[in-house]
Amino acid sequence: MRILWVVILLFLFSCAKKMNYIHYYQEVNRIDSIYRLANQPQLAVKEYRKLFKKYEPKNQERIQEFETYILLSDQYNEDFGGKETLKKLVTMKYYLGDRLKQYEGLFQKYGLQDEEVKQLIKETKQKQNQKLVDSFRVVLERDQEGRPHDRITVNKNKEINAKFLLWYFDNYGFPTREKIGEFPMPTLLSHLSESVDNSILREKVLDYVKSGDCEPFVYALMIDGLNLNLKRSTIYRYTEWGALDSTTIDKNRKNIGLPSLKHQAVIDKDFFKRLNRD
Repeated sequence: MRILWVVILLFLFSCAKKMNYIHYYQEVNRIDSIYRLANQPQLAVKEYRKLFKKYEPKNQERIQEFETYILLSDQYNEDFGGKETLKKLVTMKYYLGDRLKQYEGLFQKYGLQDEEVKQLIKETKQKQNQKLVDSFRVVLERDQEGRPHDRITVNKNKEINAKFLLWYFDNYGFPTREKIGEFPMPTLLSHLSESVDNSILREKVLDYVKSGDCEPFVYALMIDGLNLNLKRSTIYRYTEWGALDSTTIDKNRKNIGLPSLKHQAVIDKDFFKRLNRD
C-alpha cells in the first residue's frame, strides 16, 4: 500500500512538472475577457482563484493577471490571501522600486510594512548573479553596435549573442526579470530571430512559453520578426505586414496563449492609460 502511494505521488509530481502554461495563458485570456469585456469582475475573481490553485500565477506585462486578481478581490471584499499574497506580488514587481509606493495604501491595509517591502526587493535582487547581469549588459551593447547600417558587424554580433543565449538557456533556463533584472529581452530575441539559422533558439523560446518562464508575445514577436524579414505574412500580427485574415490570426494567437486581436487592443488601451496615469 505504501509503495502504491509513492507511485501515485511520483505520477502527480511528474504531471505537475509537465504542466503546459499555454493552457494557463488561454485561461487567463478567457477570465480577463469576463472582467474587461463582459464587465463581470466578481466572476473573474472566482475564476482567477481557481486558476491560481492549479497553476503558479504569472503577472504578464500588459494583462497583469495576478495584480488584477488582487485589486479586484480587495475592491469586492474577496479573500485573496492578504499579506502573503501581496509579498508575492512585490517579488514579481520588485523592479519598480520606489514606484511600488502606488500600492502603499493596499500594503498598509493588509499589514505589509514599508520596511518589509524594501527587504523583499533587496532579497530578490540579492538572488541575482551579478556576473550574469553584467554579461547581459554587454550583450545589449553588442546588439546595438553597428545598427542600422553596418550589417557585417551586426551579423557577427548576432552570432555571438545567439551562442551566449543558448549557453545561458542550457545552464540557467530563461533569463527572467527575477534572474537578470530589467532587460529588453523581446527586442534582443526579435533581433536574433531575424536569421533563419536560429531555429534552435526559437524552439527553445517556445518551450519556455510552455513552461511559463516566457510570455507568449515574446515568441510571437520573434516569429513575426523573421517573417517580416523574409517578406512573408506575419502570423500573429505583431507588425502590420501581411495579408492573413483576422480569423486565422486569432487562431494562431490562441494556439500560443495570446488574446484575440480585438481583446488585445482593449488590453493595450487600458495598459497605456494606466501607464500615463502612473
